Amino acid sequence: MTGQLVLGVDYGTDSARALLVDARSGQEVGSGVAAYKRWGNGDYCDESINQYRQHPQDYIDALQECVAEALAQAGPNAGQHVAGLSFDTTGSTPCLVDKSGRPLALTDSLSSDPDAMFVLWKDHTATAEANHINALNSTWNTDYLKYVGGIYSSEWLWAKLAKILSDRPDLKKVTGGVIEHCDWMPALLTGTETPKSVRRSRCAAGHKGLWAEEWGGWPEEGYLQAISPALAGLRATLGDETYCSDDAVGRITPEWAERLGLNPDIIVGVGAFDCHMGAVGGEIKSNTLSRVIGTSTCDIMVIPEDEFKGHTVKGICGQVNGSVLPRYVGLEAGQSAFGDLYAWYARLVAWPLQQSALNGGRTIDDEGDLIASVLTELTQAAERIAPGTSGVFALDWMNGRRTPDADQTLKGAIAGLSMSTSPPEIFKGLVEASCFGSRAITDRLIREGIVIDDVIAMGGVAQKADMVMQTMADCLNRPIKVAKAEQTCALGAAMFASVAAGVHPDISTAQSAMGQGFSKHYTPDPKAAAIHTQIYEEKYTPFGRFIETTTA
Repeated sequence: MTGQLVLGVDYGTDSARALLVDARSGQEVGSGVAAYKRWGNGDYCDESINQYRQHPQDYIDALQECVAEALAQAGPNAGQHVAGLSFDTTGSTPCLVDKSGRPLALTDSLSSDPDAMFVLWKDHTATAEANHINALNSTWNTDYLKYVGGIYSSEWLWAKLAKILSDRPDLKKVTGGVIEHCDWMPALLTGTETPKSVRRSRCAAGHKGLWAEEWGGWPEEGYLQAISPALAGLRATLGDETYCSDDAVGRITPEWAERLGLNPDIIVGVGAFDCHMGAVGGEIKSNTLSRVIGTSTCDIMVIPEDEFKGHTVKGICGQVNGSVLPRYVGLEAGQSAFGDLYAWYARLVAWPLQQSALNGGRTIDDEGDLIASVLTELTQAAERIAPGTSGVFALDWMNGRRTPDADQTLKGAIAGLSMSTSPPEIFKGLVEASCFGSRAITDRLIREGIVIDDVIAMGGVAQKADMVMQTMADCLNRPIKVAKAEQTCALGAAMFASVAAGVHPDISTAQSAMGQGFSKHYTPDPKAAAIHTQIYEEKYTPFGRFIETTTA
């Protein structure tokens, strides 16, 4: 048994999850979840300006807590049998660091400064900077947006850095570099001492940082300074190479081995973004559309490198060789809101109940339980509404549009309302809108010459929301199979850990040994599919053009 366990740690938006897996049998032997305490309190965030920041200490605390729980479930001395550890995180979630690679928020003087913390993926404070990058690129000799669909987003690395460093020259003075969350965790555990010595993830660098082999790595210094003079010098701190997730960063330090209860010979793998590793945990294959569906969605495809040379896809989040699987081009798309859209509407519906209770001197025992109860009632009622009968239709852009054609300034909308419209009918329209947003992505991929043979879904919504998944199958007019593993992102990280540590020779072998197969299958209903296609073509698509034009 010695050396056959591997550990995958998945950093999501709200919490971290550790999954301990037997690399030979694929059996899950322990798991743990830890919420971010400061984030849970709403610290350092301002929803009114779409500012979402996370403290690095939250990541450290959550790591220790979730790993301890996973090891405790596995039994005595389980930590001594772990061969490898890999991380996945949200992204782009960067942070400014000092010359030793330490996040600035871990220094006493900046410990409460949001701009010294990790800028969460869904932070949209850099919209103006993203717009500037898009305008700049159209005038530049090199098309640096060629492999990110032609449009740069406020959710990505260089826009966020330009915003913070331009606004905060005081931070520029103490900044020694920048690091993505998925790169910081391996660097932290292996004792990496300078920003330039960090083994940067090909996934993060390529999809959000504009790294590409075609132009020798990162964008040229002149381009970055044209984005903002405040970016001067950062390129030199990034190093020249990037690495795929089957590579090793190094061995865990004795200090971190002791803190986590692990043996000091553990290999730490190169990190990646959560949904890319989730696609691997969900057993992605060539020409399979992998959809990680939660608060938002992330859509991943892989195409063999030799089949894809010279091909570019417009309007998606990126296409990067080796970002998901070695020797495959990884394609990324996604929606900025999915489950978040349903939660928003449930909170809207529940608001009068909460206010009534407060005004009457009562308290709501558990707000989460109330929202969950509202969602259950809305779902059960919406299931009884036949497609196309309510007249309600909507746009799913409440958190902007990620793809196709990123625009985080866009807003959602609901149409077809009357005095007889009920809350379940609006909820039904929002569910359909989220699935139409998914259809817009598949339609764009197909128009750009991408063949989609299968659709795999994973994540909380895919596991639990039957009505949503059936609606998606009908809207896409494609069968959908749901990955059995509940924690596909952490499982994908564990698979990569097994390869980095040498337990398995390659990721294909790791997927075969550790994959859990599929638990559910959804088949489109021909009648519902036809109705949804009509709504998509005659209402959702033209309504989107109207809203985009009138609110520009």
